[in-house]
Amino acid sequence: MALTQLDANAALIVIDLQHGIINLPLASAADPVVEKSAAIARAFRASGRHVVLVNVDAGAPGRTDNGVPQVPHDPAFKAFDPRLEQVGTDHVVTKKRWGAFQTTDLDRWLRSLNVEQVVILGIATSIGCESTARFASELGYNVVLVTDAMADLKADAHENSVKNIFPRLGETTSTEELLAKIG
Repeated sequence: MALTQLDANAALIVIDLQHGIINLPLASAADPVVEKSAAIARAFRASGRHVVLVNVDAGAPGRTDNGVPQVPHDPAFKAFDPRLEQVGTDHVVTKKRWGAFQTTDLDRWLRSLNVEQVVILGIATSIGCESTARFASELGYNVVLVTDAMADLKADAHENSVKNIFPRLGETTSTEELLAKIG
């Protein structure tokens, strides 16, 4: 893990740190992920960088062998963890698919701010984080993945993303290394 540089105009993309997701039976505890993510979000805001908070509100429409995933209609399900300390300048993206770019305004919003580098963290590593990273890479963004600020439903899925997929999509780093780059 070695982060080459952090752009002055980088954007942080926080994936699904919402009540309905962080309370799922994860392979590792959600609390350290939320706490590290909150520290990074505070540092991004303090440095004048952009913060994007992503939540999921429904399953993607269409037919699947497993049926259309049902997301509770309870507003508490999609509420962000308060430790993220959401502020008015944060850009909120509500998605209906695994990744944050498909059928949302995220790419347009980032390009309007001339963002070329995105930093991704959150839950679940192999689902929301990986899907968002894949699309970011395909769209031409420089991708940074904060692997110790991620958790998954399955330990082997997390491990596969971190060891086999992420190094092909961008740079991986730790919370400590990223915070040192923010200075």
